[in-house]
Amino acid sequence: MALNDTIAGLYEALLAAFGYRDWWPGETPFEVMVGAVLTQRTNWKNVEKAIAALAAEGALDAHSLAQMDLERLQTLIRPAGYYRQKSARVQRLARWLVERTGGDLKPLDGVPTDLLRAELLALRGIGPETADSILLYALERPVFVVDTYTKRVVVRHGLLEPEAGYNDLQESFQSWLPDRVDLYKDYHAQLVELGKRYCRTRPRCEGCPARALLGEPLAEYCA
Repeated sequence: MALNDTIAGLYEALLAAFGYRDWWPGETPFEVMVGAVLTQRTNWKNVEKAIAALAAEGALDAHSLAQMDLERLQTLIRPAGYYRQKSARVQRLARWLVERTGGDLKPLDGVPTDLLRAELLALRGIGPETADSILLYALERPVFVVDTYTKRVVVRHGLLEPEAGYNDLQESFQSWLPDRVDLYKDYHAQLVELGKRYCRTRPRCEGCPARALLGEPLAEYCA
């Protein structure tokens, strides 16, 4: 089976097993942007608590966060962990948006994706996964998001070498798949679900929906 057929087949197998994931949660695109920063190195339940605290404060907009006292912002997002670093990152993101467009996302519609990505990556504390999550889930750009689960699945099954970096993985998926925002969103979410349920640090292969298509994982990457 050709690799692009394998990748397409894997998505169909995961979709049949897990159903459409409807991810990323958020009331507004800006809330999704903030969530992308807050979810770094924590689980989503903690992010939800921080988002709820910001919402209760009436602070889920770029202007409010750009002007907020940093200590107050740290207190509000504390449930998400690493609150000192994350508060600074959230504020830098908000200030970038205020300076770039007056806090409105609509003017970004005409900005090329590569330029937006470069601007996001230039913000201290915003790495490729966070930037691409913002681009895909908040700004509706066809950019495939790569995370730990993605690499674990493809390397364990010999689809890519373990030395493959973020850009290698992203370029591979984008070359294998149609250029569709809805597909990129759901495929990423499916891989996250697969990683959480089965393709863990110590894999649980029994019942894995990817097993019939991809076969047994390579033992050297399962230790």
